[in-house]
Amino acid sequence: MRAVHVLRKWNRAEWGGTETAMERMFHGLREQGVDSVLYCPRLEGAGEGQDAPQVRRFKAFVPVVGISRQRRRQMVAVGGNLMSFELPRALWREREAAIIHTHTLGRIGSIASVIARKRRVPFVVSIHGGVFDLPERVRKAFHASAGKGLEWGRVFGLLFGARNLFRDADCVITCNENEASHLRKQGARVFVQPHGVPVEVYREDHRAAARAAFPRIAGKQLLVCVGRVDPIKNQAWLLDQATAVFARHPNAMLVLAGPCTDESYGKVIETKIKELALGDRILLTGGFSPSAPALIGLMQEASAVLLPSQSETFGLVTLEAWAAGSVVISSRTTGPSAFIRHGENGWLFDLDNPASFHAVVDEALRDQPRARQMAREGGVISQQHSLAAVASRLKGLYEELVEAKRCAT
Repeated sequence: MRAVHVLRKWNRAEWGGTETAMERMFHGLREQGVDSVLYCPRLEGAGEGQDAPQVRRFKAFVPVVGISRQRRRQMVAVGGNLMSFELPRALWREREAAIIHTHTLGRIGSIASVIARKRRVPFVVSIHGGVFDLPERVRKAFHASAGKGLEWGRVFGLLFGARNLFRDADCVITCNENEASHLRKQGARVFVQPHGVPVEVYREDHRAAARAAFPRIAGKQLLVCVGRVDPIKNQAWLLDQATAVFARHPNAMLVLAGPCTDESYGKVIETKIKELALGDRILLTGGFSPSAPALIGLMQEASAVLLPSQSETFGLVTLEAWAAGSVVISSRTTGPSAFIRHGENGWLFDLDNPASFHAVVDEALRDQPRARQMAREGGVISQQHSLAAVASRLKGLYEELVEAKRCAT
């Protein structure tokens, strides 16, 4: 079976949880006998890596005039509604494709939908966040910023039926029940598919790699926040709480691990660290490749892994931290709330109530035996999300959709 996947971005310099989950999915599908080819925009500095599936890049652009170069780069990095004149022809030439699977919405996703319909092959849409559970203040801020220019590409969205993407799909894949309920109300066929984790990799001891890469962590109580530096991941909120945490826990260190995908937000983070005089208490690591030993080692060294995100559709870091043996402290977002049982296998807090965050951080740092026990409870859940199990379910869906389409034609 040959599956064609369409993405908005595949850039090693700006790698995040979505890309990690997808690369693992491709690996799992390959083990299941599914040949994957990946179509994504040709972007400056993007690299495929050694373990990536077959990658084919097409020219794409942001169809908006009157915005700055920085804003254009930002839209490409985290959410711009791109357009391409090359993609329709490229997908049409994939004559061996048994299924077309888009991991992006908007104009790019709708192009994939049209070609799948013309080719009479199943069309699948995966949602990777920011559709139903994005906080209203974040949604408004993004649209307000995008609205500063003239978006001349809307005519293409209408032409390709971008607004009907879920309705036209043979199946919509989401990773949590909250989104699934919204989709079912729209009449979509929904398949709930959590992401997978290579548990055995996270169980190997990589602490030496972390110490070698970051000597400053030696002897510290680490609070590790894993995620791209971006407003949705909310590192600035974490910095606002850091001074009080360090006052109560003099040996604590905050680690922000991930690439910067928002230049202006990255500058805010750097400025805050300087203004608060916390340079010796905070470590900015930059980005990592998926399952990098140094990153896993940081999680294994952590007294707790922090997730202060404003929105997390799934929260892959939760499963990764558990697999690495660390307890998780997360904001009450959709994904982590589905896994974490507060006070049993992790802790949840409210962003609007910082006191709830400080209370659970204190518990984690002052009672490490309990935190480790809670991490073990979470580890049982991470084992249920192996790559083989996740890929097997997805292949089964593909086969079902292909057979249904064949019978219908």
